[in-house]
Amino acid sequence: MAAQKLTLAVRPRGKPVKKLPEEISLPTNGPTYELYNQLSLTAGTTIHRLRVTKGSDGSFVPNSKDLSINSTGLREQSTIYVKDLGPQIAWRTVFLVEYLGPLLIHPLLYLILPSTSNGSGPSYLQTLTLTLVCLHFAKRELETLFIHRFSSATMPASNIFKNSAHYWLLSGLNMAYWIYLPSAPAARQSDPLITYPGLAMFVIGELGNLSNHLTLRNLRSSGGAERGIPQGLGFGLVTCPNYMFETLAWVGIALVSWSWSTVLFAAVATAQMGIWAKKKEMRYRKDFGGEYQKKRFSMLPGIW
Repeated sequence: MAAQKLTLAVRPRGKPVKKLPEEISLPTNGPTYELYNQLSLTAGTTIHRLRVTKGSDGSFVPNSKDLSINSTGLREQSTIYVKDLGPQIAWRTVFLVEYLGPLLIHPLLYLILPSTSNGSGPSYLQTLTLTLVCLHFAKRELETLFIHRFSSATMPASNIFKNSAHYWLLSGLNMAYWIYLPSAPAARQSDPLITYPGLAMFVIGELGNLSNHLTLRNLRSSGGAERGIPQGLGFGLVTCPNYMFETLAWVGIALVSWSWSTVLFAAVATAQMGIWAKKKEMRYRKDFGGEYQKKRFSMLPGIW
């Protein structure tokens, strides 16, 4: 028996979409992915540039292989609106570009700044700080390539400049300049009572963060968008222990570098992660209801 089909009226939202069909016929029980696929093929553009909403209530129709067209509430002769989101860039590419900044800028300024005033070259703390920063962002690059699974494939290409500025300027140029100057606190002799605890915090933070990322990776299949409740190191304590361990690692780098530029970046990054963590807690409560054990603190136990 042939699959039952429905015909949808198609209208552009905003600027016109070239070659957009006036209507489209699809299997009722087919996935919404097929809707996006047919629209992109007809319009001669990529799936990721398109956003589809229902004409009846304006609600978003997600691009999914697991969600049927019928379950969205679309019926025969329903109207859908299609918006062209403009040029897109893969989230994975964005992450790789963001983290590349500090990996290039720190070694460069480490080599070209005069370092210590007596001409003996970079100090122990300056070299150690360079090592920790490069290890951190190299880990980020490797996680982006081999661990992270993204729920959204792309973002507007123009946003890459805004997103990259945080890393290239704040953790790249600003941090590196003030750390590798001959007058920088890191150019002086180290204090083991500060340096070694900082190193310990960095190692614990990075390993804990890696463990959390592996846990989150295993909640989603390759190319999938499914969500689950994470269990494991720190997840019983706060909503986002990966952010908690990230903060711990940056406090460790701040103790080693003795630089207010590092403290500034750590403070800005922690504030942003705190906002994300609160949103994640609300999302878990909404998506999983009674299955999810509500957390009092989303990122830092007893604080946030």
